[in-house]
Amino acid sequence: MSVSAKLTRRAFATALAVFGLDRRLSLAQGFAGLGVDASGFATVTPGRKFVFPDDHGPHPDYRIEWWYLTANLRDAAGNALGVQWTLFRQAMQPGPQREGWANQQIWMGHAAVTRADTHRYSETFARGGIGQAGADADPFRAWIDSWQMRGLERMSAINVSPLRINASGADFSYALKLDAIKLLVLEGDAGYSVKSESGQASYYYSQPYFTVDGTVTIDSKSMNVSGQAWMDREWSSQPLASDQTGWDWFSLHLGTGEKLMLFRLRQTQGMPSFAGNWIGLDGQSVALSPESIDMTPVAMTDVADRKLPTSWRIAIRNRGVRIETIPLNPRSWMGTSVAYWEGPVSFTGTHRGVGYLEMTGY
Repeated sequence: MSVSAKLTRRAFATALAVFGLDRRLSLAQGFAGLGVDASGFATVTPGRKFVFPDDHGPHPDYRIEWWYLTANLRDAAGNALGVQWTLFRQAMQPGPQREGWANQQIWMGHAAVTRADTHRYSETFARGGIGQAGADADPFRAWIDSWQMRGLERMSAINVSPLRINASGADFSYALKLDAIKLLVLEGDAGYSVKSESGQASYYYSQPYFTVDGTVTIDSKSMNVSGQAWMDREWSSQPLASDQTGWDWFSLHLGTGEKLMLFRLRQTQGMPSFAGNWIGLDGQSVALSPESIDMTPVAMTDVADRKLPTSWRIAIRNRGVRIETIPLNPRSWMGTSVAYWEGPVSFTGTHRGVGYLEMTGY
């Protein structure tokens, strides 16, 4: 481990200590302990008007946010693979932003490449205020060390396109160009995404229409790839309630052209809660009623000393959707500081297509 890596990992541990988070809670609820009280930070309320390009940049008054991209790709031989690129920002303390090393932001990057026969991932940390990581709204750029997601010349703020992303680990790298001709979509109720009956929520928008071209390199072997990608932007100060232990989240590209976002939030007691959005061919995003959503695990995988539900049966009653998902690689475990499962899936049934599954808190 390099000196830089030691410093940034120490900064991450310090951030958890500042919040009074123990490791068990942080692992259950993710980066920053998402269900911990967030006094002093900005609150998420309904009715917010999103403004672009401003909202592509950071929101430091809120405790946590991320820029999250997943891509379902194929190489020239038709073999499936997936790519993940994520940048997280966490504020250690509320209040005006301080300069240099006194800045209270911690940044964390995750990158992964997944095939049926392998899952590779990398993690990096950085301190805010010193230029090592950050995000700019216009021109758009989100970065940590050499990893970047950036807008190209004449990027459309309402499409967040075209983009170029790159990342690398010890045994993999990728460089991809992303284009989209359709507009961004607001998730939840016009971008207000409710996470619990207690009122926890986030601001949430997506670009689910990216087409992708580029290269992926694994073990020094490069391959040309193409496919489709989904980007999520989300920020909040307390997106989970204290009794919620994690989530199971899907982003699905239906072969008919519609898109589907779903998540199930698990609780220490009682039944899980459900939410999702149906994104039609016209690009309109409609919130699904929790009663219309059924997400049922149908197969488990032993991975990282735990059992995880890696295949699911999904039904959306008022949309005529009944599908079953299958992971490309059921061992797509992100053994990062806050560990979780993340990988590409395919599905069959009333609809066919591909997408991504993320599971946290197991």
